[in-house]
Amino acid sequence: MDMQVLPTDLMGWLTDTMTGEFTLTALVSMIPVVELRGGIPFGVTAGLPVWAAFIAAVIGNLIPVPFIIAYIRRIFQWMRRRIPRLNRMVDALERKAHLKGQRVTKYKYLGLMLFVAIPLPGTGAWTGSLAAAFLDMPLRKAIPSIIAGVLIAGMAISILTYGVASLF
Repeated sequence: MDMQVLPTDLMGWLTDTMTGEFTLTALVSMIPVVELRGGIPFGVTAGLPVWAAFIAAVIGNLIPVPFIIAYIRRIFQWMRRRIPRLNRMVDALERKAHLKGQRVTKYKYLGLMLFVAIPLPGTGAWTGSLAAAFLDMPLRKAIPSIIAGVLIAGMAISILTYGVASLF
């Protein structure tokens, strides 16, 4: 089998089929900073209806959440031990999580949901998950708040970008 064929076929599948566009939108929505806020417009631009882009972006945005909450502290410890030159980056991420966590602490899970729901830079599922991890929120209680926040943010982005009529 020619190795040149596979990437072309994969790219064609990702860009020319609804399933591929859905998958690519979910993958884009998994990227920190971009998340769902960029995933929905990306999916629509790729050719998905708004409702499909919304579903793909929500799924993609939520996939990393339990892993971040459960493992980020261990990953940061491992990075500090094994790759000391990344300490400054780890410090910055921990500082960001603690600063964002201060906003969440007062209202706990409602605060976490609202923090994730606000469609602004520096908020979202990734930062909310970091804050939940550093505030020692149990996974089973933090995840529903993050899911609710992601759904609210997704609806807000869809409505702000494409209007209410485009959702139906």
